Order: sequence, then C-alpha cells, then structure tokens
Amino acid sequence: MKQSWFVLGHRNPDADAICAAIGHAAYLRATGDSEAVAARCGEVPPRVKIVLEQAGLEPPVLVDDVRPTAGSICRKTVVAVRQDDTFLMAYRLMVDHGVRAVPVLNNGGGVRGLLHFLDLLQLLLPPATDGRNVKLLHASLENIGATLGASEDCGASPPSDEEELIMMVGASSQDTMGRRLEAAREEELVSKYLVICGDRPFVHKQALDYGARALIVTGGHKPDEEVVCQAKEKGMIILCSPHDTATTVKLALCARKVRNIISDDFMALASNEIVSRFSGKVAASSQDLFPVVEVGTRRLMGVFSKSDLVDPPRTSLSLVDHNEFSQAVNGVEEAKVIEIIDHHRLSGDLVTRDPVRFINEPVGSSSTIVARRFRERGLEPESAVALCLCAGLVSDTLNLTSPTTTDVDRDMLLWLSELAGVDADEFAEAFFASGSLLLHADAQAIVGTDRKEFNEDGVFLSLSQVEETSFKGLSKRQEELLEELGRLRHENRYELCAILVTDIRRHDSVLLAVGREELLSQLPFTRSGVNEFSAPGVVSRKKQLFPAVCEAIKLRSE
Repeated sequence: MKQSWFVLGHRNPDADAICAAIGHAAYLRATGDSEAVAARCGEVPPRVKIVLEQAGLEPPVLVDDVRPTAGSICRKTVVAVRQDDTFLMAYRLMVDHGVRAVPVLNNGGGVRGLLHFLDLLQLLLPPATDGRNVKLLHASLENIGATLGASEDCGASPPSDEEELIMMVGASSQDTMGRRLEAAREEELVSKYLVICGDRPFVHKQALDYGARALIVTGGHKPDEEVVCQAKEKGMIILCSPHDTATTVKLALCARKVRNIISDDFMALASNEIVSRFSGKVAASSQDLFPVVEVGTRRLMGVFSKSDLVDPPRTSLSLVDHNEFSQAVNGVEEAKVIEIIDHHRLSGDLVTRDPVRFINEPVGSSSTIVARRFRERGLEPESAVALCLCAGLVSDTLNLTSPTTTDVDRDMLLWLSELAGVDADEFAEAFFASGSLLLHADAQAIVGTDRKEFNEDGVFLSLSQVEETSFKGLSKRQEELLEELGRLRHENRYELCAILVTDIRRHDSVLLAVGREELLSQLPFTRSGVNEFSAPGVVSRKKQLFPAVCEAIKLRSE
C-alpha cells in the first residue's frame, strides 16, 4: 500500500505552523518527493484563511490522528461475492484468485458475512433424510439449470424462486423407483422431489406420473416428446444436463445461494478503528480474514489478515515548527517521523525509531528555514507559496520586530515578498489588521488558536498567544478568557494556564494566567489583578514568556 506522507505543524497551529507546512510540502514536491501533502492538526486561524484566499490555495488537509487504522492497513482490492451468488460462482472465484476466504456482500454493497473455502466443501455433503437415497437442496430451479448449463427446451422455463427440494437419483429398478415414489406421495413430499437420471424412459414416466416437482435428464439425453408434452400440462420442470449423473448431482448442490450458509457471527472493523486498540482482539480471534467497513455503514472498504498486523504501514511525517511530541499530532509515536524543521528549543521527549533529518536553527520562524532551503537548492517557490511563507515569517517575527528576529529572517522576507509580488510592510500591516480574534472569536478559539503545551521539570503548562493591533475589546473579554483558561487547566491538570495578548504596534502585552499561586507570585511581571499581569516589551512566547515561566518554576522550587 502507498503510505501517506504529511507535512504537519503543531496542535492548535498558528500562522507559521500552517504556512511552513504548506511551504515545506511544496519544497519536497519540487525536489522529487511527490507524495508529500501539507496538513494541519487544528483549525486555520482567521488571518491565515485570508492569506490562503489571497493566494488562491485550499487549506491544508485536517489530520487529527496518524495512528495506523483498519482503513490504512487494509487491502482495497478485494475478492468478494454477493449473497445471491451460487456456491459454484463463489467456488470458481476463490479458485481463480487463490483465496481461502471472501467477504459476502448484500445487494447494497454492505458486508453480510464471510465465506470460507472449507465451508463450501462441507456444505457439498448435506445430511441424508431417514437413510433414503435423497438429498436436501434449498435452491431455485433456475439456478440449478444455470449451474448445470442445462437445456431448457424440454418444458417450461424454471422459476427463480428458491424451493426446498429433495434430490433422488433414479438409478434403481423400475419396481424400486415406484415404491420410493409411492412412499413419497403418501408422505405428501413427492411434489418436492427432484428426480435425476440418465436415458431411462421408465423413470422419466414415473416422475411424471407420481407428480415430482422436476426431472433432470443427464448425459446430454432428452426425454420422449410425450413426456415433454405431459410435463408442460402438469407443470413439471424438465432440465437436460450435459453432464453425467454423478457430476450433475454435485453441480446441483452448488446451485444453492451463498446467503443461505453464511453466519452473522464474524468480526468487521470500522475504517477509523485504531490498530493498536484492536490488535489483541484480532490476534485472539479464530477468524482469519477481517472486513473493513465505512464508518457508520456496512459498506466494504477492504480486508486484512492477521499477518498485516505484524508490521502495519506507518504514516510518514515531516514535522515543522515544533519538536516536542506533547505538541505534535495525536499518534505521532506510532508514525514514521522522517524529518523535523524547527526554530524552538529542543525537548527531551522526542524519540524516533530511525535516524531523522533534523534542522533546528535560531531564526525567527520556521517559514524562514523553509524559504532558505528553497534558495539553497536554486529553487523559487510559486508566488502563492511565497505569499504563505511571508505570512508565517511576518507573524512569528511581528514583522521583524520580535527579539527572535535575525538577519536571515530579514533576507528571506525581502526575497519572498519579491516572489509574491507584495510590499512586505504593506502586507504585514494588512495581515495583522485582519481577523482580530478579540473582536470576532469566542473565548475557546482565542485561547486555543495558538496554544502550546510544555512540560518543564515535571510542571505541565499551557501557554497561548494572540496578536492584535490594539488592546481594544480585551477588557470586555477578560472574564470569559479567564473562565476558559480555568476550564482548560481543570480538564488537563495544568499547573499554569496562560494567554499572552500582544499589541504588536505598541510592543506591549497583557498576560492572563490561572494556576498555582506559588507560580503566579514568582512571575517577573507587574501584577495588576489576581490573574492579570502587565508585560511591557514582552512579545515573544519563545524568547521572553517561556523563559520567564521557567524561572518562576525554578524560584518556586528553591
């Protein structure tokens, strides 16, 4: 199977996380990795939506979990049979494709059951009735004729409705056949009899006289015209089989429909079920083939066997703008991390199975790193991609005014803005003026849009940041923002949960924080309320806010 390859930023993505993912996916495709797809594991911020519309690009695909699922490991090309197929059709299909089990589908394409090769062999030997030389057969005469390849010009067309038939091979003497048919008539069963014999006119006549349901004449023979005429009058069906009697009996048994022998006792997996959660249940099952169905329906998507769980295909990931698994997409531990491109500190929880390409540079944005990779290879991103990279760079460096800004950021922004055909300052002004979260979003969106989790010396933190062109509207939203911070803290058991609201024009910030008092009291900012702090000049979460919180944690423990 072809493995997915996603270029992903962190959870609750900001502009740099999404724009760097778009840019790096384009870089990978330009350098020959055509399968790379830009993705995101959170909502697109309002400002980025506007940039994407301006660039004429669709938002990256939303990916919220990259663990292998039943849908990702199953084989999509499936040999399946329909519930109204005959045994013979199923048998030939399984032999032709060399499979021992197949899913059985209903008329709507939903999975009805499983059919095993051994089931067919066992069902070709149904039990005898009262020791007589008869066989029970639940099938339609139409299917029996089709299975045999029988000629139907000896009487009326056989009906398509399934019937309970009793097969009787007419190989005995005339007297014995008469006694057996007479006994069947007395038991009021003769109307269910399917008499099978070769070129034996007296048996043909007996079947007609005693009122048998149908007659199969084997060996390519045909009954006398008189029998044919009388059969039409009495409604007895006559089929002329080209096979010998023994073969005809076997094939007649194969005319039964698959639906009559399948069981509802089988395991099917929805396509979104996670492999690590069901692998134990599958391993303990005696079932050897597992259908995978669409979520919310029974429509077949594919199948897998136990051997497919030995080393299931993993989603390939290029991580941008983060290197901590606590900030990464759900299931990253079960994915195949190919590379990491970031401009943040290194974390101790990053573990990979294989060596990876790791690019970590002290620049203002991940978009800067992506742009420089283009230029180092002598490539130019398309104007739409260049515009997105401009947005990521401008956002993370506050238009080159953040203390994280480097000469590399300035150089890359100049180059990108020329490729995008925009004036960098005008673009930055319009970017920050658009999509104010404080004025247009709810508290959950404001806190969650650019939120990162940290684990510093065992202290679990959540730090969000929202960038505005003024503090207009903050006072009206402060109470609900604090309520949302409190909800998040309680739900995730953070020791500190905070949001930095930054005025990018004045280079000023207000910090709203809830948490343990011993932490709040150590924050190096002016406390203007129980949960409000003034932080003039603080504009960078990475270089200013996070180090300050780390220092508060250190002072608390001393």
